[in-house]
Amino acid sequence: MSQAVAQGPVDAPPLFRLERANVMRLAIAQALAGANSTVIYATGAVIGDMLAPEKALATLPISIFVVGMAACTLPAGAIAQRHGRRAAFMIGTGCGVLGGLIGTLAVLQASFWLFCVATFFGGVYAAVVLSFRFAAADCAAPERRPRALSAVMAGGVFAGVIGPQLVTYTMDLWQPYLFAATYLGQAAVAAISLLVLAGVRLPLPTAAEAGNGRPLAVIARQPRFIGAVVCGVVSYLLMNFLMTAAPLAMKFCNLPQQSANLGLQWHVIAMYGPSFWTGRLITRFGASKVVATGLLFTAASSAVGLLGIQVAHFWATLILLGVGWNFGFVGASAMVLECHRPEEKARVQSLNDFVVFGTMTFGSFLSGGLLSAYGWDTVLWLSFPPLIFAVVALLVASPRPLRSGSAA
Repeated sequence: MSQAVAQGPVDAPPLFRLERANVMRLAIAQALAGANSTVIYATGAVIGDMLAPEKALATLPISIFVVGMAACTLPAGAIAQRHGRRAAFMIGTGCGVLGGLIGTLAVLQASFWLFCVATFFGGVYAAVVLSFRFAAADCAAPERRPRALSAVMAGGVFAGVIGPQLVTYTMDLWQPYLFAATYLGQAAVAAISLLVLAGVRLPLPTAAEAGNGRPLAVIARQPRFIGAVVCGVVSYLLMNFLMTAAPLAMKFCNLPQQSANLGLQWHVIAMYGPSFWTGRLITRFGASKVVATGLLFTAASSAVGLLGIQVAHFWATLILLGVGWNFGFVGASAMVLECHRPEEKARVQSLNDFVVFGTMTFGSFLSGGLLSAYGWDTVLWLSFPPLIFAVVALLVASPRPLRSGSAA
C-alpha cells in the first residue's frame, strides 16, 4: 500500500513532462555540483603543497578525493536500490556541504590531514553526482536514454564557469587564509543543489528491482560490459591523471594561479559542452564510435602537451582532454546501459562506477610523485599505453556483423 502511495505522484503528470522536469533539475544540480570537483582540482594540489609535511604529498588531497568517490559508489548503489535514487542524492549532497565546511576549517587551522578529510567528503559528493546521468536515463523512454544521459552531463558546462570563478573571486577574500572563503562558498553552492534535488521525483524501487537479477559475475563477463568498463576507466583515469598534475605543473613552470584557474575553467567546459550533442551522436553512430573518438582526443591532448610548457600548451592540453573525457566516458556509460536488465541497473551501474573510480585512485596517487620526480613530459608519455589498451578492449567489445545478422 505504501508503495502505491509513493508511486502515485510520479504517475500523475504525463510521462514526458515529468521526464523533462527531472532531467532539468538533475542538470541544474550537476551544474552546481561541478563547483565541488572544480574547486578541489584547482586548489587541492596547491593547498597540499602549502600544508603537506612533505612536497611529495602535495597531490594527496586530490587522491583522497578519488578514494572518496570509489568508496562511496557501492554503498550509494545499495541505498538507491533499497530506498530510491533521491535518498542517495540527498545524502551525497549533504556530504558536499560538510566537505566544504571542513575544508574551510582545515585552511583556517593549517591542517593538512583535516583537509584530506574534507576532500574525501568532496569525493563522496562527486561520486553521487555522477550517478545523476543514470537517473536521467532511468526516467526516459529507451529511445531517449542516450539524450537524457548527455543532457544531464551538459549541465556541467555551467560548472566550468561556476567553479573556477568561485576560486578566482574568493581565494583572497579571507586574509590571510588563502582559499578559506572558497571552500565556504563551495559549501553554500552544495546547499543550493540540495534544495534543487529535493524537487526531483523519481519512482521508488519496485519489488522486482529490489530483487537479485543475474549474478554480477555473469553480467561482468559480457564482452560489451568489459569493453565499456575498460574505456570508462581509461577515459576517467587519464583525465584525472593529467588534470591533477596540470595546475601543479603550471606552478612549477612559474605560471600564475589565475592562468591555471582559467585553464581548468575551459577544461571543465570542454568536459561537459559536447554533451549537448553526444547523445545524438551515440544514437546516430553508436556508442563504440563515440568512445573511439574520445580516446583519439585524449591522445591528442597528451601530444599537444609534449610540444611545450607555455600557457597555451597547458590550455590546449586541458581542452582536448576535456573533450576526450566527454566522448569516452559518456559513450562508455551508454554501453553500460546495454548490458543490464531493469532489475539489475543499480547494482551494475554502481559496480561500473566503483571499478572506474577505484582504478582512478592509482593514477591520482601516482601523478604527484611522478610529476615531482620525473616532470610533466613523463606524465604525458605515460598516458599512451592505457589508450592502446582501451582501443584493443573496444575492438573486442564490438564484434559487429552489423548488417548480415540484422538485415535478415
